[in-house]
Amino acid sequence: MGSIQMSRLMLLLAVFSASFAVTHADNASDSFWLLRVKSEIIDPARVLENWTPRARICSWKGLTCSDDQSHILGLNLSGSGLSGSLSHEIGHLSSLETLDMSSNFLTGSIPSELGKLQNLRILLLYTNYLSGKIPAEIGLLKKLQVLRIGDNMLTGEITSSIGNLSELRVLGLSYCQFNGSIPIEIGNLKHLTSLDLQNNSVSGLIPEEIHGCEELENFAASNNQLQGDIPSSIGLLKSLQALNLANNSLSGSIPIALSRLSNLKYLNLLGNKLSGEIPSELNQLIQLEELDLSENNISGTVSLLNTRLRNLKALVLSDNALTGSIPSNFCLRNSTLQQLLLAGNKLSGEFPLELLNCSSLQQLDLSNNKFEGELPFLLDKLENLKDLLLNNNSFIGALPPEIGNLSNLENLFLFDNMITGGIPVEIGKLQRLSAIYLYDNQMSGNIPRGLTNCTSLTEIDFFGNHFTGSIPATIGKLKNLVLLQLRQNYLSGPIPPSLGYCKRLQILALADNRLSGSLPPTFRFLSELSKITLYNNSFQGPLPNSLFLLKNLKIINFSHNRFNGTIFPLSGSNSLTALDLTNNSFSGPLPSRLAMSRNLERVRLAHNHLTGTIPFIFGQLIELKFLDLSFNNLSGGLPSQLSSCEKLEHLLLNNNQFKGTMPPWLGSFQELGELDLSSNYFFGTVPVELGNCSRLLKLSLHRNTLSGEIPPEIGNLTSLNVLTLQRNNLSGSIPSTIQKCMKLYELRLSENFLTGSIPSDLGRLTELQVILDLSKNLLSGEIPSSLGNLVKLERLNLSYNQLQGEIPPTLGKLTSLHMLNLSNNHLQGHIPSFFSGFPLSSFLGNDKLCGPPLVTCSGSMGQGKKHLSNTEVAGIIVVIVSTSTVICLIMLYIMFRIWCHWREVSISSADGTVGTEKRRGEGKWVYGDEKRRNGDYWKVNSMVLGASQDKPAKSTTACVFHLKTDSEDMEDTCSKVT
Repeated sequence: MGSIQMSRLMLLLAVFSASFAVTHADNASDSFWLLRVKSEIIDPARVLENWTPRARICSWKGLTCSDDQSHILGLNLSGSGLSGSLSHEIGHLSSLETLDMSSNFLTGSIPSELGKLQNLRILLLYTNYLSGKIPAEIGLLKKLQVLRIGDNMLTGEITSSIGNLSELRVLGLSYCQFNGSIPIEIGNLKHLTSLDLQNNSVSGLIPEEIHGCEELENFAASNNQLQGDIPSSIGLLKSLQALNLANNSLSGSIPIALSRLSNLKYLNLLGNKLSGEIPSELNQLIQLEELDLSENNISGTVSLLNTRLRNLKALVLSDNALTGSIPSNFCLRNSTLQQLLLAGNKLSGEFPLELLNCSSLQQLDLSNNKFEGELPFLLDKLENLKDLLLNNNSFIGALPPEIGNLSNLENLFLFDNMITGGIPVEIGKLQRLSAIYLYDNQMSGNIPRGLTNCTSLTEIDFFGNHFTGSIPATIGKLKNLVLLQLRQNYLSGPIPPSLGYCKRLQILALADNRLSGSLPPTFRFLSELSKITLYNNSFQGPLPNSLFLLKNLKIINFSHNRFNGTIFPLSGSNSLTALDLTNNSFSGPLPSRLAMSRNLERVRLAHNHLTGTIPFIFGQLIELKFLDLSFNNLSGGLPSQLSSCEKLEHLLLNNNQFKGTMPPWLGSFQELGELDLSSNYFFGTVPVELGNCSRLLKLSLHRNTLSGEIPPEIGNLTSLNVLTLQRNNLSGSIPSTIQKCMKLYELRLSENFLTGSIPSDLGRLTELQVILDLSKNLLSGEIPSSLGNLVKLERLNLSYNQLQGEIPPTLGKLTSLHMLNLSNNHLQGHIPSFFSGFPLSSFLGNDKLCGPPLVTCSGSMGQGKKHLSNTEVAGIIVVIVSTSTVICLIMLYIMFRIWCHWREVSISSADGTVGTEKRRGEGKWVYGDEKRRNGDYWKVNSMVLGASQDKPAKSTTACVFHLKTDSEDMEDTCSKVT
């Protein structure tokens, strides 16, 4: 008996020893492979510190062993901060059921050796930096139930072998870079409950085979490139609770089959190309809680009724083409609807009173529609309303005072309507109000002081109304205010000092009002202020020095006020991007400290009294795009350091006292679109390097003392619209290359010393419109007939040159011309009839020019005057002398007879003899007054100047109003015509 028991004991010991040997062998094998896996992982947090041969393997961090500790069942190192790669040796852990390496920083590819883990049920690799494709070997994991590998950098198509995972319940592939189409094999996953393909580049059609996923509850494929119709087979997924196909390119109509999804709670189809009407059958989805059909091309009326969709909490139909009004039976009094967004449609009619039954509403957005009429007084029935967005409609009338009863209101957007009247004082009761936008209406009256009781306010925008009065003195109570926009109203008075206590203020816009006074010293407390615009007011006085403390200022616009003193207080911020102080009375030098704002893009200081030079340190403003220092008293040369401002697009230095030569580095500004150096004291030649500024639209160098020729390189400026070089000392001919500037619409070269002929190629500048002014030069030759091609030209001035020949008939094509000056040249011949409507001054000073409005041409003048020979001239003189002699003899004879007659009468009278008395008036001399009454006088009018046959010519003075060639000044010139 004892021997039998001993034998049994020995057998048990043998079995135990064998079992221990096997267990030890398995653990030793897993330990080896896990250490190999560890060798390819970077572990900065030393999470794997106890993974050593000395420690018992089942105590290693992240491992789960079987009950008998013979097998490794789980490896969970999620969120451990690991990097490196996932070793292919992991495929040797054959007993593994769960592998979770999610939320780390792993790189490399997913090892194909994972396909050897035949016991694997859960594989979680999401939120890493894994790349490459999904290995087809994944399809060998027959027991796999959860596969989540999204939020990586995986690419390629979704492998069709996934269709072999017959036990799969969760498939997460979102936020990767997958392309291709959804494999039809997906329909083999009968137990799949969640399919997440969001945020990839998956394209093609949604496969009809999707209905094979009979237990599917969640299908999300938003933010892809899916196309075609939504398959009706989706309607067979009876367990579906959430369907998200947003932001694809799906088209066609919404399938009626979706109404069969009786368990559906969430339906999102926004951002597609769906069309047609909303199927009324969707009212059968009684479990539906959220429906979003926004940003499609859906038309028709609103057919979804909250009276049937009793569980609906959010209905979003924005940005479609819906028309009509909201149905009268839209809402129940016991509605659960919290969000109704209908913005961006074509809905019309008055404010739908039916919505007042939706007392649970928290968000109501009817913006960007065609609603009209007045806002209802019963608006306060929406007692739970937080957001009321009615902007961009045609609402009229005043704001109802009852709006003050919406105690939960946080955002009130009524901008871009036609609302009139004032802001009701009751609005001061809205303690939770955060943002009020009333801009672009027709509201008036004062801004109520009660508004400052809304202490939760962060944003106020009343732009573009008719508000009057002052800014409430208690504005400082709004401690949370971030935006105060009151621009373009009729507000007056000073800025209240309490505004400085709105210490969170970031944007202050008070421009285009009637505000006055100086800036309050309390502005020094506005430390978070980034943008301040005060332009077009009547502010005055020097700037407070404390403005220097505002270190976060980015945009300053104080233009068109009456500020004076130095601008230094505005140079304290190193964050400035735009500074505009145009049209004030600032004086003193330009602060060098402005160069500390390395992101400064726009500096506009025109029309002030600034003096001194441009600081060379401005060359550090490498982001500068707009520099306007015009109309000041700045002097000196242009510092060479400015050449570093390579992004300059506008450089305006005109009307100062700058001097020196124009630097060649101006040609290095490849982005320059406008260069104005006019009205200074620059001398020397026009830099040929300016021809490199290929984007230049306007070049103004007039009113300097530039000399030399116009460089031919000017023709490289093919984008040029305006070229003004007048009032310099330029010489030489007009370069023919100017014809390449085909976009010119204004060209002024007057008051120089240009010689040669007018290039016929100017006729190619067919966009010339404002003016072509070549006056007051030394140009010669004929007027090119090609100028007739400038059919858009409105003003042409060629006066005060040495032009010859006739006026080309082709100029008759200049039908847009309303100012013409060809005066003071050597033109000849007939003035074309189509110019007869221009004034006399347009043609004066051309001796051989005739025709209206000048003197009438004789018969031969049309072909020019014929020169007489000496013989002919002598013959004419003889005739004139002979005729004069005969006339004199006749006159002497007549006078002698008169004298004899007078003597005879006198003698007879003396003797008392009364002869036959002549009638009164006979033989009486008729003097000038009588003759003038009979019409014998000098005739002077605007067309003809001639003498009567009986009296010699007298000199007559005619004053002519002459247009100066610069078209900027007019001068009276009196010329004596004999």
